[in-house]
Amino acid sequence: MDQTTSKRILVVDDNTEAADISAELLELHGYQTAVAYAGLPGLDAARTFQPHAILLDLGMPGMDGYQVAAALRAVPDFDQVALIAFTAWGDVVTRQRVIDTGFDEHVIKPANLERILAAVHNAMEKREQTSTVSAS
Repeated sequence: MDQTTSKRILVVDDNTEAADISAELLELHGYQTAVAYAGLPGLDAARTFQPHAILLDLGMPGMDGYQVAAALRAVPDFDQVALIAFTAWGDVVTRQRVIDTGFDEHVIKPANLERILAAVHNAMEKREQTSTVSAS
C-alpha cells in the first residue's frame, strides 16, 4: 500500500455502529485503527494507541468531544495528534467552538468516505506543518 499503513487513527464515538464502520473503512484505506465508545475510554486509548489522528464525535454523554479535545491539547505529548470533529452539528456556534477547542478539521455526519479521508489527510498535514514550524 502507500504511506498510510504506518498511520494510526483512533475513532471515538458513542454510536458503536458508526465508530466501527468508520474504523473499518479507514482500515480498507491502509490505516491502523482503534475504537473507543466514550470520551474517557477515548483518552485512555489515545495514551496507549498513540494515534496520529483522532476522529472524535462531539455529542457524547459524560465527557463530550470538546472535553476530550481540550484534555488532549493540554498535554504536550499530544501536540502533533490531528483532531477531526466528526459530528452531526454544523451550526456557526459549533464551528467556532471546534476551532477554539483546537480541532484541525470539522466533518459533518453523514459524510462520504472521500470527505472523511480528505479531512484525515488535511488534519495530519496541518499538524505536521505546525510541528515543523514550532521545531524551527
